[in-house]
Amino acid sequence: MKRIVSFMIFIAVAVMLLPQCQQVSREKKAKYVFYFIGDGMGVNQVNGTEMYLAEKQGRIGIEALNFTQFPVVNFATTYSRYNSVTCSAAAGTALATGTKTKNGTIGMDSLHEAPLYSVAVKAKEAGKRVGITTSVSVDHATPAAFYAHQPSRSMYYEIGTDLPKTGFDFYAGSGFLQPKSKKDTAAPELYGLIEGAGYKIIRGSEAFEEEYADAVKAVFIQKEGAEKSCLPYAIDRKEGDLTLAQITENAIRFLMKEPNDGFFLMVEGGKIDWACHGNDAATVFEEVVDMAEAVQKALDFYNQHPDETLIVITADHETGGIGLGTGRYALNLQALQHQALSKEELTHKIQELRTAKGNKVSWDDVRNLLSENLGFWKEVKLSEKQEARLKDIYAKSFGKGGAKIEKDLYAENEQLAAEAIRILDAVALVGWTSGGHSAGVVPVYAIGAGSHLFSGKLDNTDIPRKIAEAAGY
Repeated sequence: MKRIVSFMIFIAVAVMLLPQCQQVSREKKAKYVFYFIGDGMGVNQVNGTEMYLAEKQGRIGIEALNFTQFPVVNFATTYSRYNSVTCSAAAGTALATGTKTKNGTIGMDSLHEAPLYSVAVKAKEAGKRVGITTSVSVDHATPAAFYAHQPSRSMYYEIGTDLPKTGFDFYAGSGFLQPKSKKDTAAPELYGLIEGAGYKIIRGSEAFEEEYADAVKAVFIQKEGAEKSCLPYAIDRKEGDLTLAQITENAIRFLMKEPNDGFFLMVEGGKIDWACHGNDAATVFEEVVDMAEAVQKALDFYNQHPDETLIVITADHETGGIGLGTGRYALNLQALQHQALSKEELTHKIQELRTAKGNKVSWDDVRNLLSENLGFWKEVKLSEKQEARLKDIYAKSFGKGGAKIEKDLYAENEQLAAEAIRILDAVALVGWTSGGHSAGVVPVYAIGAGSHLFSGKLDNTDIPRKIAEAAGY
């Protein structure tokens, strides 16, 4: 009798579980994968952007970005193999390969003895088309971690020579930092090497429209004469400048231009990090908005293929230790809307003024420049102490000693420009702990096929593994 009862219970449980088993078996793998990495984009970079957008509308709260509305919202730790605070190379390698490595290392183990292969390589081996794109140079740390294997992120030429070895279908970014070898003058120039491997180098959006249809594989970069290290900041953008949204849209067009078994596309918003290194809050928030515009291109695609598409968004690390609030129970982020350019572009404006006036620049000249570009003394009221700080730096910068320069990781700025941005951030009640990275957790957002896998406790190494699982690589 006991055996009969046990058997009946077994049958009942099996019947109850059958629909769930059928559901699992019917679950589609992600045919199309988008992997967005906001370099330096910690939790406060995202939250600050949403609060900034709300304050621009005259209200306290948030104006939600598209990706923060994804059904899966999570966080990930970012420490590297030997450091609590990671660099971009080690973090990029972790996000690409699922393995932690030594700071400064691109796609290799921590002892620099063996290569580590990325989820993009797994996608290619699974018959998918692959694209690696960024708003900075194609040989920069994060994109490089998906295709290169070098002991140092600063080996830009060597990283570039790894690019054609992958057989990936599409690369895009601003350009290459070191097209010629510094060690071997007889080594081939990088562009020729890439073209010799069957890639068509397409320079600029107009050329893309004319040339992409006939290209089997392509490297899409800015037009001739443009800055090779990065795209312009969104806040500085001029008509005709290449954007991350355009790169994303063109990558989708290229990867989908012929029947295929799906694709894997990595998109890096690289200049969030650069603006954070410079402690430039308005520029940071505009860069996060700019990445959301690129994400919208993926969402448009997702809406056409909802059962087959996975979109994952995260960051390699947080940069700057940005704080939303500096002691008072308030924020004044609306003050940042009067900033019309980045700190770097403000430096250029000051240098242009210096050149035009033969270094005989009056305080009124400087005052007008800061008023026009930062809203100082008009929309943004300064204290006597803040104005005195600016006057003091003005006197030193345009005196006998010449321009005073401040350096951060990616820029050298006039001290006057740096101080003006510091004051505006202080007025906005935004603080910074450093000009480097922090160990803060980073956000993770997911939508689409397999997105449920990104729930629960996450480390950065988990993300590429779960992408591979969701896609069946």
